[in-house]
Amino acid sequence: MSESSQEQVIALVNSLFRVLEFNKGLYSLEFKIGDSEFKETFEELARKLESMNYICKMELLEGDRYIVVQKFPERKTRKWLSSSWIPRILFVVVIGFVMIDGYYRTIGTNSIVEIGEPLEMAGVYTLSLLGILGVHELGHIVAAKIHKLKTSWPYFIPGIPIFGIPTFGAFIQSRGLTINREILFDVAIAGPIAGLVIAILVAMYGAYSAPVLETQLADQMFEEGRLSEFAFGEPLFLKWSIEVFGNDTANKEIILTPVLWAAWIGFFITFLNLMPAWQLDGGHLIRTVLGARMHKVTTYTSFIILALIGFEFAALIFYFWSRGQFSAQPLDDLSPLSKKRKVLYLGVIGLAILCMPFPENICMPFMRSLCIF
Repeated sequence: MSESSQEQVIALVNSLFRVLEFNKGLYSLEFKIGDSEFKETFEELARKLESMNYICKMELLEGDRYIVVQKFPERKTRKWLSSSWIPRILFVVVIGFVMIDGYYRTIGTNSIVEIGEPLEMAGVYTLSLLGILGVHELGHIVAAKIHKLKTSWPYFIPGIPIFGIPTFGAFIQSRGLTINREILFDVAIAGPIAGLVIAILVAMYGAYSAPVLETQLADQMFEEGRLSEFAFGEPLFLKWSIEVFGNDTANKEIILTPVLWAAWIGFFITFLNLMPAWQLDGGHLIRTVLGARMHKVTTYTSFIILALIGFEFAALIFYFWSRGQFSAQPLDDLSPLSKKRKVLYLGVIGLAILCMPFPENICMPFMRSLCIF
């Protein structure tokens, strides 16, 4: 640090806090403060220092609060992620994959019962699925902008069309500082809530428009191999949509249309994101509520839950990913989360349960199963 810049930093900190002690290190400046309420003031300091290319952190050392200020470290960015063309290319690829997936799923469904022209239905399917994922990421972006955080455009992840899921979701990169737990909480929760609203609407429409088969005809198609039981588990939100908005399903079986499949993917991705694990949205949420140590416990517990409901491969992937950094750490990790956010997190747990794909052996018996071509 140059002498002039150090003087600016020292003057700024002293103007905002009651400094009890000051230590000057080789690469940092340390300020022992006597303020008991500091969350808003620290946020103001962090933003001002960021504009000066400095970063500060609130630390607890031997029971005393210290603000540690350092020169902003050189940011290491992967060239392929920093290119503005990458998100656009990925988005186009994902649109193509989802269209292909929807086209062939419609052809398969039409071989059982006519639901529409394949290309048209593929468009509806693409709008439904990417609408869920896009609004999810938009929720993160809007929350980040409210808290004056810069983010990248969404990076959509191509999947495996026809034989699997055509997209594995999307993510954004934060290009600003996560200053405290409340900011981390707000940005993390905004995405799943926004995407879930669209997923529920898609499920309602999918249930309303889904064709049904008489049980006798469905049994015959099962024997012929033209139908198979849906084996991935049914979220309670999807069951509710079918019960309330579906056609008369008494003694009948519902066909899993592309739109219902889009709703299922939306609920499943929301469930994954709300799991209190690793750097998923739910991982960030539990990190703000219970702290870093419990976050590790809930991360491994989440992997066990995934395996128990039949998604061992996903649990294994998340396990290897989580061996690096567990979660984002706010600069001020001392200020507690507000009570209303803690109460709100209880609702998040409930939403995760409603989005969970329950295996058939623990499904509610009055709910009807889905069929897939």
